[in-house]
Amino acid sequence: MPRSLLNLDLDLVRTFVAIASLGSFTRAAESLRRQQSTVSLQVQRLEDALGRKLLDRNPRNVRLTADGETFLAHSRRLLDVNDELVARVTEPALHGTVRLGTPEDFASRHLPEVLSRFAKAYPAVALEVTCDLTLHLIERFRRGGFDLALIKRERLAGSALAGPGGLRVWREPLVWVTAEADFALPEAALPLVVSPSPCVYRKRATEALDKARRPWRIAYTCGSLAGSLAAVRAGLGVAVLPKDMVPDDLHMIDGAPLPGLKDTEIALLQRDRLSLPAQRLKEHIVRSLG
Repeated sequence: MPRSLLNLDLDLVRTFVAIASLGSFTRAAESLRRQQSTVSLQVQRLEDALGRKLLDRNPRNVRLTADGETFLAHSRRLLDVNDELVARVTEPALHGTVRLGTPEDFASRHLPEVLSRFAKAYPAVALEVTCDLTLHLIERFRRGGFDLALIKRERLAGSALAGPGGLRVWREPLVWVTAEADFALPEAALPLVVSPSPCVYRKRATEALDKARRPWRIAYTCGSLAGSLAAVRAGLGVAVLPKDMVPDDLHMIDGAPLPGLKDTEIALLQRDRLSLPAQRLKEHIVRSLG
């Protein structure tokens, strides 16, 4: 069959997306509840059908090829359309309420489009989204206040399925943010704009400065992203943010003259017994953010 007339097997596409999202054949097999040998065979069938190598794999890790990167972006959209269509036809009566907690900065940047697609697929499901600090989200989740919660956490080694730490769905490269394009280290202690403790970004900043033996002080503490950005714009100090969330009117420093920052992760927590709507939202978030 000519390549232009090739009909993709969506089961193979879904397996490929799971591997790319979780970074491992083993984790993908766990997520899909299949044998690892089955997952490997499905990828081989997909690559044979396309006539392109999508993944470079070795005993230590899995990497997307250039063709794999291109295929991944379109694959996620393809699965979204498929799942929305199937949901409208086979689960039109699916209804209920799903309570989701998320950090404010992550929600403002990454979630609107994800949740919009879910709402279109399941229009009778009511979403209750709460934005707060990770500390408060975890506390409320433990009290049963959320079905699902996205939280910031330290980057974990090993499996993405990290027990009580949740399922990793996002990795965040961090940078310093300042109002000054020509930033220079002050002779005195570096003023920091941070969220209340405990905060992963705050910890990243202070640990990096301590390791580099750079003096620092807390100049401004604020629990909201808007308030922190206003403080940085006013020149009250420097902050730490994910690289893709730095506003255009501020300046990022990724390395010298400030010390480098380690990545953090966003993990998804879920209650023990999810309702069907909550399970569908979990699957949608994992696939969309992975």
